[in-house]
Amino acid sequence: MVREQIAARGIRNRRILWAIDRTPREWFIPDEWSAEAYADEPLPLIGGQTISQPYVVALMTSLLAPGRRDRVLDVGTGSGYQTAILARLAAEVYTVERIPELLVTAEARFARLSLTNIQTRIADGALGWADAAPFDGILVAAAAPRPPAPLLGQLAPGGRLVIPIGGRAEQELTVFRRGAGGALESRTAGGVRFVPLLSPLAFDPETRP
Repeated sequence: MVREQIAARGIRNRRILWAIDRTPREWFIPDEWSAEAYADEPLPLIGGQTISQPYVVALMTSLLAPGRRDRVLDVGTGSGYQTAILARLAAEVYTVERIPELLVTAEARFARLSLTNIQTRIADGALGWADAAPFDGILVAAAAPRPPAPLLGQLAPGGRLVIPIGGRAEQELTVFRRGAGGALESRTAGGVRFVPLLSPLAFDPETRP
């Protein structure tokens, strides 16, 4: 998977490839999908959520570019796969999930992998984690029509927010970077399809699709 689906498509950062290689994807998916663990495609989780395809996980991690001393916020824990990879690359990872059952299962996986630098919380991911901010990087594994203001406000100078921006069906993977003077820069990195970020600050769960 690492060689043929990720490195062959241009992800060459050795730390990221190492982190993915050290994180067994089959531990993060339902048993009924175990035969597809290393297919380059998203797989379903409970609550209508998904585990992203391996290449997209690698791409988003590459765009975030977490350093060894960085503090990172991961919005949308889901299976915990992306979180576990970030935990191998950054000093501290804070991860937020809205579905308790998903977070409990993810926490068990973190313990199994002896990842002790992860803090977890059940909350509205669009609000971030204000009392742990600022963050050197924020990664959002759900789509929003625009970057939630609290997340932008929790970026440290030089920090990056990686998030799918667009409608419920299709989005552009977008990187926002806060310059040393506080100004925001942005760039896109290709089309993606993510589940919506359910929040009054993104796609309101009380509103019909």
